[in-house]
Amino acid sequence: MSELDVATLQRRLAEFAVARNWQPYHTPKNLVAALSVEASELLEIFQWLTPEQSADVMRDPDTAHRVTDEVADVLAYLLQVCEVLGIDPLEALAAKIDRNERRFPVPDKP
Repeated sequence: MSELDVATLQRRLAEFAVARNWQPYHTPKNLVAALSVEASELLEIFQWLTPEQSADVMRDPDTAHRVTDEVADVLAYLLQVCEVLGIDPLEALAAKIDRNERRFPVPDKP
């Protein structure tokens, strides 16, 4: 795959699940539960680190590999949730950023 995009990744994830007959288990509830578990596994890596250690976590190759794998797991489940619920994740994020910009305007400088 030379160019990555959300739709291609979602299609690959769906094909992976179909090939293993996993799609009956890929309900919104199950996918969100799995997403939570994977996010917790990512959190576990950082749990007892100082702020300085957490900023340097990618310097250690073993830890960087674990972080990268957990980020991939979180993203995979999030993309599957979006696919099952018919949410365009990029549109959802853009809309949320727009709302946050209105909700939290840049303060005027004194």
